Amino acid sequence: MFGDTPLHMVEDEEALARLVKALEAAPVIAVDTESNSMYAYQERVCLLQFSVLDSDWIVDPLAVDDLSSLAAVLADPDKPTVLHGADYDIRCLKRDYGFQIRGLFDTLIAAQMLGMQKIGLADLLVRFFGVEVDKQFQRHDWGRRPLLTEHLDYARGDTHFLIALRELLLRRLDRAGRIPHVVEECRIMEDLEPNDRPFDPDDAFKLKGIRGLDDGALRVLRKLYAFREQQAEAMDRPTFKVIPNQTLIDLARLKPKADDDLGKVLSSRSSIRRRWGRGLLDAVTAGLADDSPVSTEPPKPPRTRRKGPRPRLTGRQADRATEALKQWRNRLCDENPRYTSHNVLSNGTLRKLATARPFDLEEMAAIPEVRSWQVRDFGSAVLAVLDEVDPRS
Repeated sequence: MFGDTPLHMVEDEEALARLVKALEAAPVIAVDTESNSMYAYQERVCLLQFSVLDSDWIVDPLAVDDLSSLAAVLADPDKPTVLHGADYDIRCLKRDYGFQIRGLFDTLIAAQMLGMQKIGLADLLVRFFGVEVDKQFQRHDWGRRPLLTEHLDYARGDTHFLIALRELLLRRLDRAGRIPHVVEECRIMEDLEPNDRPFDPDDAFKLKGIRGLDDGALRVLRKLYAFREQQAEAMDRPTFKVIPNQTLIDLARLKPKADDDLGKVLSSRSSIRRRWGRGLLDAVTAGLADDSPVSTEPPKPPRTRRKGPRPRLTGRQADRATEALKQWRNRLCDENPRYTSHNVLSNGTLRKLATARPFDLEEMAAIPEVRSWQVRDFGSAVLAVLDEVDPRS
């Protein structure tokens, strides 16, 4: 599958220096990461993969402490950096290393802009190169060592074809006149920030399935939720692998006060009951003694000055306008198979347009959720639909 392309492992500072030199000399680079989110309390990047025109590289960040020498080449806006589905990788690289990627070309965004129905990397590799990817390591624990040959082959496969894939997609984008669309979307994606936020026990009220719990049960749930978080952190495991959400909800509803009561939710053979039975009962007791307020309603965001035009349509008028825009968008996609909601306007953006009710292209461009390419390509049509629903006064 990789032909004669050499694979270089980066497990010390000397090998890292060789990689940096190869990246600096390359006209374009491909990047991917593997993390251990399924296996750790706090996920981290466990592999970084790079490809240039004549070689593949895999960096083991568990063996090399300081990767800061990679920062400058990744931040070079004149060197195209190719990723597929860059959202997650960009957030992880910023979170763990402070890396800022510039010159991004996301092959997933490119495929979306071309109206392709199957846009996963595996689908694109089959379509353009006839390469079947073995997906058995998608949920592998990349924090485990040693790395076997099959692990390395899977990892390098995520970048090995990206440079060639970019060239093929660029030709199609050029013919379709959609290169500026991809550039705009990629520049926006470059500025994504890590979405880590501190633990909040009130997040327990966002769990699915809590409808019907009384205030007492919700207070118990909050304490159980915090107890699970403490155990997950101590064990360095994801919370869902410590105690399932549904178990917490069932315990909150039951409010067990003794070990025998736990048996109504957890069997005597349950490892959860054996390991944390006493702690769960203590959390229930603490919840029953708690008199702090509970609310399942999300807190209202602080009032900020709106950017763009003030909403002009509300209630049924906004609903009618949204539906009219959806019908227009769907007809457009039906008539031209190259159009999808991804490369026209998403439902969320249509709703923003309906409520803001722009009267001209300048007002439409001022809506934060609307891209410049959407104004250029579809602005006049959108305004015409809105005029039918809500004519200018």
